[in-house]
Amino acid sequence: MAGRENVPIRFLFQLPDKDTSFLSGLLSIFCKRKRHFERLNVSLIMMMSTSQFIERPYKKGRSFRQFLRTVFPMSPLLLRGIFAAAQSTPYPGQPAYGPGGAEYTHQSVAFFDHATAADGYWLFEPRDPQPDSAEVVVFMHGYGAYNPMAYGKWIKHLVAKGNIVIYPRYQKNLVWPRPDGFPQNAAKGIRDALKALEKDGHVKPRTDKVAYIGHSYGGVIVSNLACHWEKYRIPKPASVLLCEPGSGPFKGARLSDYCHMPSDMAMVVVVGEDDYVVGQEFGRLVFETAVNTPQRNLVLQRRDRDTTGHRWVLASHSEPYCYDLDFDTGVRNYTAKRVLMTSRLNEVDFNCYWKFGDALMDYTRNGCNEHIAFGNTPEQCYLGCWSNGIHMRPMQVFLPTDKQAASVVPAQTSGPAAVEMHK
Repeated sequence: MAGRENVPIRFLFQLPDKDTSFLSGLLSIFCKRKRHFERLNVSLIMMMSTSQFIERPYKKGRSFRQFLRTVFPMSPLLLRGIFAAAQSTPYPGQPAYGPGGAEYTHQSVAFFDHATAADGYWLFEPRDPQPDSAEVVVFMHGYGAYNPMAYGKWIKHLVAKGNIVIYPRYQKNLVWPRPDGFPQNAAKGIRDALKALEKDGHVKPRTDKVAYIGHSYGGVIVSNLACHWEKYRIPKPASVLLCEPGSGPFKGARLSDYCHMPSDMAMVVVVGEDDYVVGQEFGRLVFETAVNTPQRNLVLQRRDRDTTGHRWVLASHSEPYCYDLDFDTGVRNYTAKRVLMTSRLNEVDFNCYWKFGDALMDYTRNGCNEHIAFGNTPEQCYLGCWSNGIHMRPMQVFLPTDKQAASVVPAQTSGPAAVEMHK
């Protein structure tokens, strides 16, 4: 597959017990030109609710959306399309293999939508080939990023590696619900997605080694769920990657400490040197108070520029963004506009966020690549090389002290743990 042209391979409706040609034929009566047909096709998808169809006669005064539900009963889970996920050559700066690399086993991703409600979700499954079952990644977006295009290329990377990705919506808009309700909404989205995956035609989920990834407020939610996974009836997290986590001026969903995180969980917390949106406070709070989780590292990603001054890498709050319009749902709120303006795809993605996510999964699922995820090793700190071969400024790693890692305190005890900085 040449290049990274993100062209959909096929696009269709999910109609239970109906032939899709019926809908296409009906639309074609009104749309003589192909592009008009495609526009109406897309418009219908955006207008139709994905809720369960309840048969009832159409009455005067009922909304057009309700009329469409009556005429065109929709599946609860809508297939938005199947898109190219992998490519024949790596991105510039991306390793050819290993964590963060372009060593892919699946060529396409199936994109499903069940995100009309605040507790809904989007679902991404590997295709070409379609496996019988796959490991699961829960990807928790930042505040307002309920348009999965924001992290589209990272999602494609995860799916091409053979993972199912669940992307909970957790918020309806920028003002509702209140942040205190985010974990509950996210948990329901996870449970519903796993239930949907058990149905025919989907890749069956393997839930014993689930990986959780959270950016910004998504990191706050993931941290909360990691402490209360039994309460919310979601899979126990085997690994957690927190990317620039924080809540800004809000306090909802935050905990006073994170000593209730699983003791056998692996966690990497990444903070940015120039994150002026949420800062480093929350990331350090989680790292310092997750005292019953000894396998954890705090990583500081730092800015740098090459010797010619023509190229640089930043360390801002926006570094995890890597948008892909294949997954664009049309939302253009403040966050979506910021994504389109600030998103960059470079070594910070491949050798920081993608690398740590892959290495954590390799370690918890296959017992390998621990030295890439943990330990202040050269492989962990490596961010990449400039075109002249000079290494970029390495990441800085903080480790729990040997004393703290060796002693597990009672769960009710909390407080900052001592850390030592390894330069």
